[in-house]
Amino acid sequence: MAFVQFTKVSLAFGDRDILMNAGLYLASGSRAALSGINGSGKTTLMKVIAGLMQSDSGERAIQKGTRISYLPQSGIVHRGKRLIDEAEEAYQAAAAMIHQMEDLGRELEKRKEDDGKTAALLEEYHQLQETVEQSGYYNRSQQIPMVLTGLGFAESDLNRPCEEFSGGWQMRIALAKVLLESPDILLLDEPTNYLDIEARTWLEEWLKNFSGGYLLVSHDRYFLDVTVNEVYELFQGTLKRYAGNYSAYEKIRETELETLMNSYKAQQEEIAKAEDLIRRFRYKPTKAAMVQERIKRLEKMERVEIPESLKKINIRFPPPPHSGRIAITLEQIGKSYGERQIISGLDLLLESKEKLVVVGRNGAGKTTLLRIIAGVDQQYEGHLSLGSGISVGYFSQDAAETMTGSESVLEFMEAEAPLHLIPKVRDMLGAFLFRGDDVYKPISVLSGGEKSRLALLKLLLKPFNLLILDEPTNHLDLSSKDILLDTLKAYEGTVIFVSHDREFMEALSTKTLELRPGQHKLYYGNYAYYLDKLEREQSGQDEVQVSAQNKETEKIHDTSFGAAEFREADKKRQAQQRRLQREEEQILKTLESLEQEKQKLIDEIQKPEVYSNGEKAKSVQARLDEVNAKIDTASEAWEAIAAELEETGK
Repeated sequence: MAFVQFTKVSLAFGDRDILMNAGLYLASGSRAALSGINGSGKTTLMKVIAGLMQSDSGERAIQKGTRISYLPQSGIVHRGKRLIDEAEEAYQAAAAMIHQMEDLGRELEKRKEDDGKTAALLEEYHQLQETVEQSGYYNRSQQIPMVLTGLGFAESDLNRPCEEFSGGWQMRIALAKVLLESPDILLLDEPTNYLDIEARTWLEEWLKNFSGGYLLVSHDRYFLDVTVNEVYELFQGTLKRYAGNYSAYEKIRETELETLMNSYKAQQEEIAKAEDLIRRFRYKPTKAAMVQERIKRLEKMERVEIPESLKKINIRFPPPPHSGRIAITLEQIGKSYGERQIISGLDLLLESKEKLVVVGRNGAGKTTLLRIIAGVDQQYEGHLSLGSGISVGYFSQDAAETMTGSESVLEFMEAEAPLHLIPKVRDMLGAFLFRGDDVYKPISVLSGGEKSRLALLKLLLKPFNLLILDEPTNHLDLSSKDILLDTLKAYEGTVIFVSHDREFMEALSTKTLELRPGQHKLYYGNYAYYLDKLEREQSGQDEVQVSAQNKETEKIHDTSFGAAEFREADKKRQAQQRRLQREEEQILKTLESLEQEKQKLIDEIQKPEVYSNGEKAKSVQARLDEVNAKIDTASEAWEAIAAELEETGK
């Protein structure tokens, strides 16, 4: 079985430890995520695993013949080839093996059957042949268009020169190539950054069917939940493994954090008392020995640190000004580019405080519609009117391009913030990933992603009552997304937004507007409701049957159903919840036990006397595979219980 593993790997940049005695094991079938705050070293670890960067110490063992493919976050540009020809480059290794096979074939023709080296050459030839067949090389004419169209390219794009594609599409080309390489171990650093919902969904399915192993870095919680069954957290150089999907990791981590916070508070109290004692008695000769002892104790104390990503920051932005009941009215809105009709005859009435998500494939007109509503694009058909007292704030994907200046991030935001919020600017900047010395960076040196985050924060500081947000979650990590989501859910104004983050869309939206070229449809529910309706429409489920099911479900929640019957139904629901909670607790204990067993086996297989002995390594690997299978089964059971618990809690 193909695998890569690390034992006691350490790496430092100057006086900063990136990795300290890190251990990691990835094999065919691994479904892992890598978590950690921005700047913790996730990308560095990916490069070390890929063999692109050397560690300072430790062991890196890799099964002979294991192929590793790595996709960086950004920075890849393709030129000089048509899209389909560039995708063909993914099969370079297989093509080289075919040349090797041809050379071996010619050499075998020259040899006699009883030649001692013939058997070894035949074995090498068959191994190459098997690897080429597994690579999909002979099926590439079908695989290449399938992967490219799955990632959002149109058939008409296949013959376009690569240099015609923008930065986001360049990264889709790079992603397509690493998928087509069909490696044993796949390392993907933020693969969903440039993907829309449809492409993300396709990638989720591709990963589910992938026979190799993978390690993902992503800020999309839903994507991680449906694609991984283990999480490695990198924090201050230490790497720790958690069994289960990302939500399970967060649940366990929350318990750990509570314990950590209690230790942190206790230690801070101890430090405060010691420092107070030192201040009071520092200059009293009779207390000199005691003071010195306290100083030494403080210096030697191992300080408890709280992970930045798990600190809960509560921030509140200015309340929106009062407005009328109607926020915005659109009548027969139309927009064309030449002969191409993007939006046609769109009618929409949105009341104040509603949260509308606009969905649709790339090119369906989502950004165009937001630009029209924001007043940026005024070349359209139809009529748009804002309600009484409505003031519009607009965040666009290209907001970063307008930000220039030599002032620091902190100076810029203090100048923009209302007077009463100036004391909270540092916390707000921290919530949007400007931490430590980052707040002193000049605006002019910020990256596009940093400027985008700053532009979003600047917008939220203004007292608008209609926010138009085009991809607000881009460039935010999970913690920052949660803060933004909590802020927008508490926001008493109206929001119209586009996002590719499914969890964010489901949690924030109250209505869903679907756009298709020249068509549209409004759904009176959030994004999850829209997906459910879409699935029913596509499956042709009988509406009468659906209506009957809905009425039966609503019966339980309707207090007019009859007080006695309602109490009985609620009593049953609570009993079911308690049963599910007990089952969940038992499964989590089982997972923890299996995880401990797995860690022991990983420690064992990392010993030189084991992995250097084929029989021992095979035996331990078999036990490890068995434990992994049990973990997968328990994880699936936990997910089912968690979903059922969530349903009974509604």
